Amino acid sequence: MLTNQIYTQEALQKIVKKLFTHGVDFAEVYVEKSSLQSISCEENKIESIASGIDVGLGLRIVQGEETYYASTNSQDLNEILSLAGSLSKAAGERKTADSRWRIADKKAGIIHKILREPYEVNITEKIGLVNKVNAAAWKKDPKIQQVQVDYGDRSKEIIIANSLGLFRQEQRIYVVLMLNVIAQSGEIIQTGREVLGGLSGFEKFSAAAVEDLIEQATSRAIRMLDARKAPSGKMPVVLDSQAGGTMIHEAIGHSLEADAVQKGISPVYKGKIGQQVASSLISVVDDATIPNMRGSFTMDDEGVPAQRTVLVEKGILKNYLYDQFTARKENTVSTGNGRRESYHYKPIPRMTNTMITPGEHDPASIIKSTPKGLYVKKMGGGQVNTATGDFVFEVVEAYKIVNGAQGQPVRGAILTGNGPDVLKSIDMVGNDLGFEIGTCGKEGQHVPVGDGQPTLRIPEIIVGGTE
Repeated sequence: MLTNQIYTQEALQKIVKKLFTHGVDFAEVYVEKSSLQSISCEENKIESIASGIDVGLGLRIVQGEETYYASTNSQDLNEILSLAGSLSKAAGERKTADSRWRIADKKAGIIHKILREPYEVNITEKIGLVNKVNAAAWKKDPKIQQVQVDYGDRSKEIIIANSLGLFRQEQRIYVVLMLNVIAQSGEIIQTGREVLGGLSGFEKFSAAAVEDLIEQATSRAIRMLDARKAPSGKMPVVLDSQAGGTMIHEAIGHSLEADAVQKGISPVYKGKIGQQVASSLISVVDDATIPNMRGSFTMDDEGVPAQRTVLVEKGILKNYLYDQFTARKENTVSTGNGRRESYHYKPIPRMTNTMITPGEHDPASIIKSTPKGLYVKKMGGGQVNTATGDFVFEVVEAYKIVNGAQGQPVRGAILTGNGPDVLKSIDMVGNDLGFEIGTCGKEGQHVPVGDGQPTLRIPEIIVGGTE
């Protein structure tokens, strides 16, 4: 862990005390050391190998409804104390303390096992993994015209100290392996992309897991070359559990982050706690305690223990996602969702691993009970208006449903609808669960997340196609 003498508990308490010089509501020091390494392969050769270390700290003061923030990579305690004094002076005087600030006194009893820490793995072995994936992808089919492989690992060592007396530290280790292939037949070009990773060590890349990554990406690109143009119009859509959690992440997840609700950016769910906002078959949770999942941790970036937060239970809205600042506004407690990209940023409410929980239907029976429609195996990117819930999502892999069975593949489909309306209309929920990992952007910050869902049926939604 961080060993510099300015990162001891005693030194950090001095910095917090300096921040508190003018009697502010809340003061915090966030220390971070981030070590990373990345390898990129394209055109059958290693294009880049990069590594780096960044060490620094963020100073935060909350005074009333205002936040004052500064960051530095200085390793000189006197310089840091001077910066803390200047920040405290900028915040001004406060004669009475704000009692709504609360400390989470329990530590999370979660263990994320790391068997092979990436920095103990020789760079030669990492390059070997990348070259192996690249070569295997090329060999899958002569129609494959381009292969890109990206590897990355990152270690974050964090220490948090604040004016409530909290002092906690954590190390997070992430790994990721991404394969992107492009296949071509005549003028038709299709892409297959798969990602493998998590809050995990190098053991994530077992032979079986890597082979599945290669098979999924290459076979999707090849299959979709023979796909016909997607139908258009209103129709039933079945989303496979492996389709990715884009729908839940974008259609409702961001809208339940407390800052969006409080700022009026997400009015559709404002003041709706205890009300029905989705089908009674739908329950939504955000869970940072899932072992080794990409969006997991032991504590959030404010030192609050990782939690499993029920957002929607059987269609009823139960909670929002809070950091300490937004929780204080409503005299409640943080849900452990205060996250930041690095020490350069203040924490804001963010999702971790967000999912629709499994239901009771057999996935095969969902398709069987749908006479015709669209079966979506893989979602792509999309956009959502958090003020209205309206969305547009790209479909990467889909099939027609004909007489209750999976039919021919189709390409070029787009799903258009309204998140709240779709969640209310879902009439079948599978007993399976699939996850997709990614990186979520918000207010210029990017954090690792996981999104999951079971197989779902939407009775009617607009499908944009070209048939």
